Amino acid sequence: MAARSDRAPARWRRPLLRWLDGVEAGWAVPLLIACFVASWTLYLAIAYAGSGLHPDTLEAWTLGRNFAFGYHKHPPLMGWVAASWTFIFPVSDLSLQLMAMANAGLALFFVDRVARQFVTGHKRILGLLLLMLTPAYQFHAQRFNANSVLLATWPLATWCFLRAFETRSVFWAVAAGCTAALAMVGKYYSVFLVASFALAALAHPSRRAYLTSASPWISVVTGFAVLSPHIYWLAATGASTFSYALAHAGGNAISSLHDVKNFLLGLVAAMGVAGGIWVLISGTRLKQFPADFAAMSPGLRLLFYVAIGTIVLPVLTSLAMGTDLPSLWALQGLFLFVVLIVCGARYPIERFYTVNVTIIVAGVALVAILVAAPIHALYRNINGYEEGRNFYAQAASELTRQWHELTGESLRAVSGDDSLAFATAFYSPDHPHYARPFEYQYNWGLPRKTTLDRGWAALCFKGQDSCARWMEWVSARAGTFVRREFTVQASLWGRPGLSREVVVLMVPPQAKGGESPKSAAQDFSASKRGLD
Repeated sequence: MAARSDRAPARWRRPLLRWLDGVEAGWAVPLLIACFVASWTLYLAIAYAGSGLHPDTLEAWTLGRNFAFGYHKHPPLMGWVAASWTFIFPVSDLSLQLMAMANAGLALFFVDRVARQFVTGHKRILGLLLLMLTPAYQFHAQRFNANSVLLATWPLATWCFLRAFETRSVFWAVAAGCTAALAMVGKYYSVFLVASFALAALAHPSRRAYLTSASPWISVVTGFAVLSPHIYWLAATGASTFSYALAHAGGNAISSLHDVKNFLLGLVAAMGVAGGIWVLISGTRLKQFPADFAAMSPGLRLLFYVAIGTIVLPVLTSLAMGTDLPSLWALQGLFLFVVLIVCGARYPIERFYTVNVTIIVAGVALVAILVAAPIHALYRNINGYEEGRNFYAQAASELTRQWHELTGESLRAVSGDDSLAFATAFYSPDHPHYARPFEYQYNWGLPRKTTLDRGWAALCFKGQDSCARWMEWVSARAGTFVRREFTVQASLWGRPGLSREVVVLMVPPQAKGGESPKSAAQDFSASKRGLD
């Protein structure tokens, strides 16, 4: 049936077949990726209408506002990306949703760069379509953070490493070093990818030709040169990012085995739909797998060693050190296995199947946009999120209004519950800076007196006991302050949703003589009588 369809396709298939004819012409893959990015950005806009961005995305934007070669919790790439994006595009929900999906689209583009080393024509499209049926490039990607930023850096670094190993040219050696360093400043988990490159080079039959050339040593020197500003930052700041990373260690053998089991099962589940479709495409031809594996090309064999390393090395590390090992940390490496499976199949795949998978991918996107996204938005408007995303914009707007009413000045600094503080920095028209140093993010430390003197505000959701106690400590230090409560209500397309109470603490800026403005002192007295 597949062969007959390719010889005499139905009329509705012909536009898709013409599109597949454009793969080698250079326009079919970009068109697919552009449609993917546009579709899933639209999904995000509908599904999260009436809600704020995920706190991880807001944190990435907050980090990027202050350029540095490192940050307390994570290496700096996610902050750099968010800052670069909002330097060009507006600071809005839709803008950062597009940024997240553009990152996923860029990842798929680099995956295609890897795949085209081994196959041509519609097989390149088939590999991308199978990846689009995993959760990595939509749902994982929309939560832009130190994990999802690796979606693009891992295939980019892999492509450059493959080219450096094959050509041993100076250009690709430098590119391999730079892109490996870029992956490392995305997240230190990328050390497993870099180590897999080294192990793959050692295991490959052509290792002697590669290792005796200048290529690997140029890559090493270039990589360390690119990393040197971050390494210097680590040395100057006490390597706080390492401390944060090592906070995930300390488990016992039983917990590590449990984490490893869930890690492997999670990756299998993420590949479930794509794997099932590949089984249906291959049919009885799956029996050829052992022969195909034995006849694997040298380039694919190198990629196979890299893929195995990205799974085995984290597992061994987790078992040895007792570290956490969520499967979402490895989702950016799924492309390695899809490329191996699709490109390693030596039998021809009829275009009939690629067209069918295209229809499935398009159908999933349409159902997500037209059905799942509105249902998700309506459900969340009534039931909310644990982190309170429904109230971010309203809380930021109301605090800003009350601050202007109190002081007549712009709000400069904000703190409190992290999600609310990040949201206020993003959604307030004043865009105040997140005032808590990230090294004290989870310690509930008191603000410096100079911070309070310049004017400062904090927010908590009512019922957050630790945040409320912290506000009491700050109040004792601040002297003059205004404490208020107000109610915010979610709204979606004119439909009122759930409501929640927010507690705010405002410390007005001190005048030159050390006194608060008159209006602030009067408001402070009224607020204290009403609330304390």
